[in-house]
Amino acid sequence: MQDLQRSIGALLLHFAAVEYAYQASTFEKRDLNEEELLIWGPALELGKVGQEQIKGHDLEYYLHQLDQVRNRTLEFFKSVNDDWLDTEEDFWYEKKANYYFMWFHVFEDELNHRGQIRLIRNRLKVK
Repeated sequence: MQDLQRSIGALLLHFAAVEYAYQASTFEKRDLNEEELLIWGPALELGKVGQEQIKGHDLEYYLHQLDQVRNRTLEFFKSVNDDWLDTEEDFWYEKKANYYFMWFHVFEDELNHRGQIRLIRNRLKVK
């Protein structure tokens, strides 16, 4: 059961990592730097490194990380108008996409993983 609880923390950190990466990409027009990749990389990929590194924290830690990133996102969105969402850049496979689509992807990713969390919670019998 401990592994299932850690999985919820990993998914919460994944939400934060994806959102942070899109902040850098869309608002700051840059890729994550080496230091940021050390912090967020394991949660972005959720692979073996993530399994080894995303552990040892209580739920409040993961929720705090997500709150910090989410508050930063809200501040960034206050700095732009709706026309900003139409801005197009190269995205996947050298195809163009606008910021509306990119941020939709951020929200869609979180919604998918929230479903996973719900399944895990049901297995843990947490209400």
